[in-house]
Amino acid sequence: MNIEPWFLRALIGGIGIALVVGPLGCFVVWRRMAYFGDSLAHSALLGITLGLLTGIGVDPATIIVCGLFAVLLVWLQSLRILAADTLLGILAHASLSIGLIAASLLKTVRLNVTDYLFGNVLSVTNSDLMWIYGSGVLALFLMIFLWRSLILTTLHEDMARAEGVNAFAVNLCFMALMTIVIAVSSRIIGILLITSLLVIPAATARAFVRSPEGMAVLAGVLGVLSVCGGLYGSLRFDFPPGPSIVVTATIIFALLLPMMLLVRNKK
Repeated sequence: MNIEPWFLRALIGGIGIALVVGPLGCFVVWRRMAYFGDSLAHSALLGITLGLLTGIGVDPATIIVCGLFAVLLVWLQSLRILAADTLLGILAHASLSIGLIAASLLKTVRLNVTDYLFGNVLSVTNSDLMWIYGSGVLALFLMIFLWRSLILTTLHEDMARAEGVNAFAVNLCFMALMTIVIAVSSRIIGILLITSLLVIPAATARAFVRSPEGMAVLAGVLGVLSVCGGLYGSLRFDFPPGPSIVVTATIIFALLLPMMLLVRNKK
């Protein structure tokens, strides 16, 4: 069977994203930061439109804007004016709305907002693949290098400090990882959907493993299965690719839920 080049690029790109998003999603689940990931993804649209407006490129601009969003959030949290979830709600919806307004200012470039909100992995180019795998290798390298420190700070920051870990630097690196992965992935999977791919495979893997490393590997595998199944559904039934990937991840979660309950009851 002949595979069209555009579908092969979509498959390679989707697998690359899943292999990085799966392990990173474990820390999102452990740290209960799903809402932070969702808010960070919302700011990606502003980065996309600014990249097109200024001509510096979509991916670099998205990484810069998402990074500034994370820094702004940390600064506002340090002021202790409002609760973290309130700040996330304000910044997420503000950045998304500003991004939509900025998109309306584009005159020379036609921006399909729907593709960015819900993703269009079928439009992946060779340049996108370079960004996906370049940033993916960097993110995986940083996660492996910081693995022990990330685990310690996730479990207990005071204990991590007692072990000589610079918790502030580790948390900053974790936010940088989130920024890079979400900035690169949100345009492919979808701004409104990328957090689902972060959370669902990791949440599914959690019940079946005994170690953080095992959970990271299994989450990556489940993410790859979700991408492959979602792209098949998109090709076979003409479903939108981003939602199809997330629905596949949800179906896997639902099918394994009885086993998850059984495993939990045995513990």
